[in-house]
Amino acid sequence: MSETSESLRRKLDGAAELESVVRTMKALAAASITQYERAVHSLDDYYRTVELGLVAWLHQSGAEIRLGGAAQAHGGVTGAVVFGSDQGLVGQFNEVLSDLVIGTLRDMPGNKSVLAVGERVQGHLADAALPVTGNFAVPNSITAITSLVGRILIEIEAQRVHGQVVQVYLFHNRPKSGALYEPVMQRLLPLDDAWRHGLAKLHWPTGNLPEVMASNESTLQALIREYLFISLFRACAESLASENASRLAAMQRAEKNIDELLEDLNQTFHRLRQSAIDEELFDVIAGFEALTVSR
Repeated sequence: MSETSESLRRKLDGAAELESVVRTMKALAAASITQYERAVHSLDDYYRTVELGLVAWLHQSGAEIRLGGAAQAHGGVTGAVVFGSDQGLVGQFNEVLSDLVIGTLRDMPGNKSVLAVGERVQGHLADAALPVTGNFAVPNSITAITSLVGRILIEIEAQRVHGQVVQVYLFHNRPKSGALYEPVMQRLLPLDDAWRHGLAKLHWPTGNLPEVMASNESTLQALIREYLFISLFRACAESLASENASRLAAMQRAEKNIDELLEDLNQTFHRLRQSAIDEELFDVIAGFEALTVSR
């Protein structure tokens, strides 16, 4: 069916409105990336401080870190916390993360228990027959991350105390340069020999180690709480920064496609308009010639 000037005008108006929406979403995504990246960077020094505190405690006490609970180190369920998205228009954000989660957990022995942050990533994990035992909404601001992390920690602690999980892994997308990101994994629990060896590689910045003045146990528990909280908070903030980076890239692609569509529609509209003008001119000329001949 051939296009008419009216139908082309409607398409042009619709494409222009859609372009306005895309530009707004692109601006919101760019602003969100900035605030989440700032949150991640602001945690770096504090995370380093907590790690150094644990290094000092381990150096002074030399004791093993034991967390209470019925789970044993060589059995039980492997838990995973997966930070995905609730909203669309993020490209392959949830797909690439789900591939990492599925591939990693399938290679691990025993049963699995997954806590999913985001409805869309939960769908991908459920399709892969991974047991999603808890689902959380994605926070929409920096301040909302704190309450989310608190709920996740409560759920992990409840499952660990009842012997339902023995180890926990974090999965999320981490931003890279530009509008890129990559799926990453971090082992959160247990705080075992492998974790201790990783801390042992950190060196105290001065020649003198500090001395723990308060109760060793209370100091350790405080450091562990901060370590777990910051690990989850940073993973969530990095995921949100990556999500908005993916959305920004998707909006940039959409804007480019809309610009190309508008250019094609404008060209078609102008050709159709010129063709109509030419037809009217031909009719006028033909009528004038017919009048001239008749005289």
